Amino acid sequence: MSADEERRLARVALTWLAEPGTRAVHRLVERLGPVAALGLLLDGGSPDGWLHTTVAARSAAGDARAVAAEALERADRLGARLVTPDDEEWPARVASLSALHLPDVSRRVDGETAPPLCFWVRGSWPLGEALERSVAVVGARAATGYGQHVATELGYGLAERDWTVVSGGAFGIDAAAHRGALNAGGLTVAVLACGLDRPYPIGNTALFDRIAETGLMVSEWPPGAEPLRPRFLIRNRVIAGGTLGTVVVEASARSGATQTARRAIYANRVAMVVPGPVTSAMSVGTHEFLREHPKARLVTGVAHVLEEVGRIGADLAPLARGPQRPADTLDDDARSLLEALPRRGAMGVDRLSARAGVDVRTALRKLSLLEELSMVVRRDDGYALAPLAKPKRGKPATAATETSA
Repeated sequence: MSADEERRLARVALTWLAEPGTRAVHRLVERLGPVAALGLLLDGGSPDGWLHTTVAARSAAGDARAVAAEALERADRLGARLVTPDDEEWPARVASLSALHLPDVSRRVDGETAPPLCFWVRGSWPLGEALERSVAVVGARAATGYGQHVATELGYGLAERDWTVVSGGAFGIDAAAHRGALNAGGLTVAVLACGLDRPYPIGNTALFDRIAETGLMVSEWPPGAEPLRPRFLIRNRVIAGGTLGTVVVEASARSGATQTARRAIYANRVAMVVPGPVTSAMSVGTHEFLREHPKARLVTGVAHVLEEVGRIGADLAPLARGPQRPADTLDDDARSLLEALPRRGAMGVDRLSARAGVDVRTALRKLSLLEELSMVVRRDDGYALAPLAKPKRGKPATAATETSA
């Protein structure tokens, strides 16, 4: 076995001995390298008591190196590959997870947020290239029709603009975002909390196959790993840290989607939230997140998302404006005269200028301008508002045209 193969095998074995994100393991690998770190742990030299217990329990179930070798064989049969920091396609952005520290941590799973040791990848795209311009779109599994519509539009719009859409492959918002990107012919990445050979949920198997064909399926867990509940929170740090920003479309009061956005904030990424109806239970989590995290940004569409994650000055969202009216281009004097005219009937220049607070000479000049713009008409008894143009009435539709429409 070559030195490179030994290092790769050691990374897989370490991920099996202790769950991904374990900070003590990451520190050992940084200090000693994966091979020496594995040897130290297997010899009972863990620096943390709980890690020593975990390694002993896993070792009692099998030989770590043998398990790693079997995982590599299973991945090869699956058509998947192992990606490590030694590979060119390694996503450099996930290294910043070493600085991710969540405040007020009461559970170990919230504190173990170290960078990944390796990834299992299914799909032809280079992983680092796929994540270079990426946005995560996540949300509730029990999504409403509103939420699924918004997530699909976001996925489609981002992919259409050559952004990678990243999500977790779950029912609801995740699946809608993936499908939106696929329908646009774009790139989407599903980050799983289990082995690539048993993607969860099984009801999305057809979706996962489509993603693997044109995008990427990614996991930190080796083939055969089960989708255990804590693994979803561990997985969420990769979604948050591996992308430029995270958009939460819908989330209930207790939601993993807001946990992903929380990790995005503390990983110095952009956390974005789509507002929803205040009467919906699927809006409680998103609205509370906006209240609790001042750094979170409210977004209502692709333009807002790109303004947050895109290039400075190049992806500004247009300001929301109502329809422009002809009077919007008038100066103050002309607008005052227009507003001073009665809704019905005409008014002489002297009275009109006094009512508008404009001298007679200016009033005559501005009224001529308004007349040219077809906003007022001149009559024998003064000036009046021009009548509104009546909409043209088309020919009534025949039965044939109704049928063809």
